[in-house]
Amino acid sequence: MDKKKIVIAIDGFSSCGKSTFAKAIASKLGYIFIDTGAMYRAVTLYALEQGAIVDGVVDEARIVELLPEVEISFRFNEARGASDIYVNGVYAEERIRTIEVSNCVSRVSSIGEVREKLVAMQQQMGRSRGVVMDGRDIGTVVFPDAEMKIFMTADAGVRAERRYKELTAKGDDVTLEEILENVISRDKADMTRAISPLRRAEDALELDNSYMSVEEQMAWFMERYNEIVG
Repeated sequence: MDKKKIVIAIDGFSSCGKSTFAKAIASKLGYIFIDTGAMYRAVTLYALEQGAIVDGVVDEARIVELLPEVEISFRFNEARGASDIYVNGVYAEERIRTIEVSNCVSRVSSIGEVREKLVAMQQQMGRSRGVVMDGRDIGTVVFPDAEMKIFMTADAGVRAERRYKELTAKGDDVTLEEILENVISRDKADMTRAISPLRRAEDALELDNSYMSVEEQMAWFMERYNEIVG
């Protein structure tokens, strides 16, 4: 008998490998993966391109004005075995991952109107269950009734190393010190913002993956998933 489909909510700090983990889970279970962090990056990218963020200064009122113009969609990329994000129909997967976007996304995601718009989109996407979502507030705000909640954490230095390798592999000119500073500042911004701050849901399972391989994380997940769905 097929196991019931559930919502799997994965929250945690930046650069913990949440998306990689969530994609692996979705692939294993045949679920839909929704990268909510990419959605906030998409709004940040659009704000940058429209001049609503200049030299790191965020014009919140202008971003709110731009929100009705932002359309976000995901399309499955067979070559990657994952979904790519599009902003207003234009491929944006690589552009949303730049350090410029990373440095501004926490500010943009703290804007109430931005969160309201994207949370509504995310809830609509997950109504039929059978989804894996990762982000900062999935288990606490978007899907507080999710059948399985995971809170991911890892040492800040380890996370910075991961992000540094990812960006330099793409040819980005960044330093490890710059990435570590970004990781630490994003942690602080995510945990202290007034709206939907990053926090572990009381019923979330904690996963510290500082020194775990993807395979070890999947073994950890499957054991707990089977306990939940029977």
